[in-house]
Amino acid sequence: MKISTITIKNFRSIKEATFKTSDFNIFVGQNNCGKTNFFEAVEFFYNGLSRSSNVIEMKYRKKNDLIFSVEIEFTGVKHGLEKMRNETNQTKIQKAIGDTDVISVIRDSSEPKKRSVLVAGDEVKTGTGFDNALNDFLPKFEYIHTKQYHDSVAKYSKTTPIGIMLSGVLEAILQTSPQYKAFQDKFDELFGDEKSEVRAKFEMIGDSVKVHLEKQFPDTTSVKFEVSPPAFDDLLKNFSTSVDDGIETSAEEKGDGMQRALMLAIIQAYSDFRKKNDDKGKSFLFFIDEAELHLHPTAQRKLKEVLYNLSQDTDQVFINTHSSVFVADKHSHQSIFKVEKNSGDTEITLASDNDKPDIVFELLGGSPADLLLPRNFLIVEGQSEYELLSRVIKRFYSDKPMIQIVKAQGDIHQAERTINSIEKVFIPLEKSIYSDKVVILIDQPSEQAAGGVRDFKSRYRDFVANNQLFELPERDIEQCYPERTSDSHGLWRKTQAQIDEKTDSEKPRFDGTKKRQLAKHVGDNITMDEFERDLSVCHQALEKCWELAFN
Repeated sequence: MKISTITIKNFRSIKEATFKTSDFNIFVGQNNCGKTNFFEAVEFFYNGLSRSSNVIEMKYRKKNDLIFSVEIEFTGVKHGLEKMRNETNQTKIQKAIGDTDVISVIRDSSEPKKRSVLVAGDEVKTGTGFDNALNDFLPKFEYIHTKQYHDSVAKYSKTTPIGIMLSGVLEAILQTSPQYKAFQDKFDELFGDEKSEVRAKFEMIGDSVKVHLEKQFPDTTSVKFEVSPPAFDDLLKNFSTSVDDGIETSAEEKGDGMQRALMLAIIQAYSDFRKKNDDKGKSFLFFIDEAELHLHPTAQRKLKEVLYNLSQDTDQVFINTHSSVFVADKHSHQSIFKVEKNSGDTEITLASDNDKPDIVFELLGGSPADLLLPRNFLIVEGQSEYELLSRVIKRFYSDKPMIQIVKAQGDIHQAERTINSIEKVFIPLEKSIYSDKVVILIDQPSEQAAGGVRDFKSRYRDFVANNQLFELPERDIEQCYPERTSDSHGLWRKTQAQIDEKTDSEKPRFDGTKKRQLAKHVGDNITMDEFERDLSVCHQALEKCWELAFN
């Protein structure tokens, strides 16, 4: 059983996000864009609120009147039900969901201790102790985050990475033990069966407490006591790990890289154990925050192979990363998600193959020197051009040679920044192999920037003579958009007066954020004819870039 779709609403920076998942899922984005918020949303789905949780802090923009929720759709339900080892829990789940192979489960902040189960959109009725049965049924959630202290990483407890991973291995072993199964069955018989003598005693105590409680609170209708099954990771409290790599010492005395590698090696041990014993039972969800932490790139690549192989059986892997190593290699059943924050809201979108070079480029620091021989470069003024052209290429020109779009990282009045970007392209081999290939697209320079452009043309005469420089007919690309309107952005084409207009605080009314949002909207909705007609200079620059690109 695996996750197929996740929907998050009003959780921290995530106003609303819905996306489909695969076996192996990689989430990339800048710091503070909301990647960890997504992981913590799934943690809330599984574990609810802790005693220390600040609910207001967890709500979107701290709006007290909002309810945040996480809904997860699971597929392969029949297989998951079939592999349940606890017959009492299995019966409860079977009775509730029937013969379906797809269910949705929701937890929200209005009733955080309860989860609702939906089959074909309808909520099913559940009885006493159902949430314990649901925990036994759902894939086991293992969240390895970066907040643990390194000196505790080698110790066993349910909050440390070693403890979390090792419990998965040991529990898999214990599940094969007839004695352990007998222990679980006896516990369910004593505490889970509604007809058991122990439960009857609990109900009697609850009724007695209710009589006294309703004297002070007349609206009290019932008081119930339930015993949760003992968590496996509570059965081993005095556990430590030592490693002999020439000198035998506690793992907590080893370096960060060894500690992280040890934790991840236990994942592999768990996987190997299951394969050797042909154990395709309860599936696991591994959520690993910054899996590359403290690992050399070679070790990162080996780790990815381990995790990917793990995900090809019954388990599923979700990784937050800043590492290009995890993104670069292409695998089937792998999804890469871009996590971006726009106007304070986190957006999670599935990345295509055409997006991957841009993702790798950003992960490597955004310098052309860090890229290894792309087909060609197109240098643009800034974010608006990048957002527009990357979308247009993906929609209309995916069959063309793959090029790397580089943002000049300067504003429209600093054309000299663009020149500096070109010079960065010449760095990798000291003598650039791109000098007669790279193409630059600039805005029409303002009076202040005109001198810098003239200087560039005089210093790069061959570049200009070879028609590698393209200049828009206006000072801003927004003045070149088609004359179409939308409810969210009004008229696409803006005037110079609209762009230059200031607010009372002397900030641009049409600022960088609004420009990026408009560029994305235009890129997603413009037709090919409109692009080649109204943004003809942009099209000509792309054509030249493809013409000069390496084969």
